[in-house]
Amino acid sequence: MENSFYPDRSRRREYSKQFKAEVLERCSQHGACVGGVALAHGLHSNMVHSWIREQRERRIAVVHALEQSSGGIGAPSLAD
Repeated sequence: MENSFYPDRSRRREYSKQFKAEVLERCSQHGACVGGVALAHGLHSNMVHSWIREQRERRIAVVHALEQSSGGIGAPSLAD
């Protein structure tokens, strides 16, 4: 059996930021099921869950950057 190899094809699909934003917006709606939203867009739910995690991590990074730039004054601590 011969292995197929296509050097001109990407191994992973790439999705536009606009498409990801639309999927994430639909997931954030009240009563939305991530699996259902994923299925409706032809995606696996694990992919959408990874996008949700990435979005959460980016938001946390922004909050930390803002805290660092303001010296942390007036910002609630997550440790409290």
